[in-house]
Amino acid sequence: MSVEQKRRALITGASSGIGKATALAFAKAGIDVALVSRSVDKLRAVCEAVSHTGVEAKAYEVDLACLTQVQEKMQAIALDFGDIDILVNNAGMGYTAALSETPLADWQRVIDLNLTSVFQCIMGILPRMRERGTGTIINITSIAGKQAFPDWGAYSVSKAGLMTLSQTLAQEERTHGIRITAICPGAVNTELWDTETVHANFDRSKMLTPEIVAQSILHAVSLPQQAVIDELTIMPRAGAL
Repeated sequence: MSVEQKRRALITGASSGIGKATALAFAKAGIDVALVSRSVDKLRAVCEAVSHTGVEAKAYEVDLACLTQVQEKMQAIALDFGDIDILVNNAGMGYTAALSETPLADWQRVIDLNLTSVFQCIMGILPRMRERGTGTIINITSIAGKQAFPDWGAYSVSKAGLMTLSQTLAQEERTHGIRITAICPGAVNTELWDTETVHANFDRSKMLTPEIVAQSILHAVSLPQQAVIDELTIMPRAGAL
């Protein structure tokens, strides 16, 4: 692949789980990767793993919960790393609680990270994609954005919002040569299940692996430019967990 043809991707939440698996899958496909996360030590380890494939990989420490800084930081990454061809909005958090027991501060935290930070990441990268007339934006949503589950209210609302954001953006940006894909996985065996905001007892051995989801993301970005996967739902064979 020539230098002119080489593509550059920016992946949020790249230090573990789906983000890390996507970084490795992209690297094996010859796509340079800008990796974004709060966990800079973990990011450097992913960069090290990616570097063996011969692509360029660079770590950027960004706290996406600091909403007022996100757009500017995305622009700065693109200036440093080079114009972004593929944006993968993967960062997010899980949260379980009945709606009646969800404090406003928790609700706001989930919406801020899972939805509003994605909007701000897009606003940082979209203008240059428009100028160049090309680009692919992948938003990692969830089956919980399409189907309500008790005790997952705030999370489900954030992901349903992300589905609608993806659909609206797709219609608005189609004429500018930009593709938008919503990847909608069922349960995936990631560190999300170990976080303090998630209390759920599922059989993780039956979940999707991050690598399976990463292959789906790679497939979506590898389609010829005149084709787009608007939405891809990928479920564990065992069904919704």
